[in-house]
Amino acid sequence: MYKEKFLHSSWVTGILFALWFLIIPPIIAIILIINRNKEMKKVQQVWEGNGFDKVVDVKEQIASLSEELQKLTLAKQEVLAELETFKPISDLTEVKNSLSSQIDNMNKEKDALAKRIEDVQSLVNLTESKQKLSEEIEGFISNKQAIIQEIDSLQREVILLKEDILMQSFGFTNPKYGFETSEAFQIKLNEIRQRQKKMVKDKEATLHSLDWTIGDDRKKGKEFILDTIKLTLKAFNNECDNIITKVKYSNLEASEKRIKKIFDELNKLTDMQQVSITPGYLILKIEELYLKYSFEQMKQEEKEEQLEIKERMREEAKALKELEKAKEKVEKEEKHFEQAIEKLKMQMTETTEKQQAKLVEKLKELEAQLEQTQKNKEDVLYRVQNTRAGYVYIISNIGSFGENVFKIGMTRRLEPMDRVKELGDASVPFTFDVHGMIFSEDAPALENALHQAFADKRVNKVNARKEFFRVELAEIENVVKKNHNKTVEFTKLAEAEDFRQSIQLEKKPLQAV
Repeated sequence: MYKEKFLHSSWVTGILFALWFLIIPPIIAIILIINRNKEMKKVQQVWEGNGFDKVVDVKEQIASLSEELQKLTLAKQEVLAELETFKPISDLTEVKNSLSSQIDNMNKEKDALAKRIEDVQSLVNLTESKQKLSEEIEGFISNKQAIIQEIDSLQREVILLKEDILMQSFGFTNPKYGFETSEAFQIKLNEIRQRQKKMVKDKEATLHSLDWTIGDDRKKGKEFILDTIKLTLKAFNNECDNIITKVKYSNLEASEKRIKKIFDELNKLTDMQQVSITPGYLILKIEELYLKYSFEQMKQEEKEEQLEIKERMREEAKALKELEKAKEKVEKEEKHFEQAIEKLKMQMTETTEKQQAKLVEKLKELEAQLEQTQKNKEDVLYRVQNTRAGYVYIISNIGSFGENVFKIGMTRRLEPMDRVKELGDASVPFTFDVHGMIFSEDAPALENALHQAFADKRVNKVNARKEFFRVELAEIENVVKKNHNKTVEFTKLAEAEDFRQSIQLEKKPLQAV
């Protein structure tokens, strides 16, 4: 800081001016003031060289300069008063002119000092503005770090998605979720929703800044931003819940687009408040959408599976009932033939030789029938004991499904055609035609083997319980004879009697026209 010299002090110059009547002291005082002004200029140059870096020193300099300006003003007034006193003295004209010149210089220096004070004040204002800007920059840097982390997370997601797309382009497709039960989907759904709640609780569901003022009131500004966040998330969650609740296969892709559109629209609405929903929160909502769809799909599949199990149980019950009935029948027939043979043998002991010849023929016939009955009994007992024995059928329904579409199924019925007739009930417009009926000691295994052989030919590639295949009959025959049964006979042509007659009836009105 600048330290004033002893001879330049105000009280020294004041004493010299007080001795004005001696003439010389006032002149010395004026010379001291001039020297002091030169010293002040040197100080100004030093200040300019230092660039006014320290705000505290600058403020002290302002105070010092202001005080000096006041002193110079007082000195000027005193000198003017002195000149007025010296006016009657004719021999002091030169002194007066010199003093007038000095006063002009002092006025210029006064103006220069006033300008310097103004510049210093501007520097103080700039320094305060710089401090505010620094605080704002720190806030932006903090937000920038959060955004960078979010971008890194999204880039990792993009890399994974690109890998999935690349694999899918080569035909490697996987289900979005590998859960086997609807309960597993429900657990995952609950987990996703808990993650969403945690993001909201931890204030990670939105990008925002609480450094907001309303009428210079930071507290009101903060409350306003928090209310904006709450309303934005509430609107987004309500819209997403409405979309997710109604999701199904036909609107899955459209539902995802709607969620993304709502995300963009809400972020645009809150752009002025610098509030936006994070992409990470959006990803959780999209994941919830697909989970909900997969969950509902799994529930439907489980429902169909239960219906199929019940159908198989009914089929098994019918087959078992038929077998029990057949068992009773053959046992009754066996007993009947045994009694008839026993009775015939007793008759032969009481008849003539000629009559015995006729009875022998009758006995052979009864024994042959008994043998066949016993064989039938063995077959029935085997079927009762071996629950996997049955028939695999290959059937078609041209009128309902078109050419080269075959159903490959199985039944344990003693009369497999009864099952085929049931399949052609009111659920389809035409009856089924049988192309192959294969008896197997392990019918479920044979059925599964054929299903696997033509897995890529399935009509319904999503639901494996639908047993229809779009394939040439010759291919089925080739697989069966090559790997399972070489003797089975296939019927190449489907009768489709009702269907063909319906076609003919449709043509008749056209021919009449």
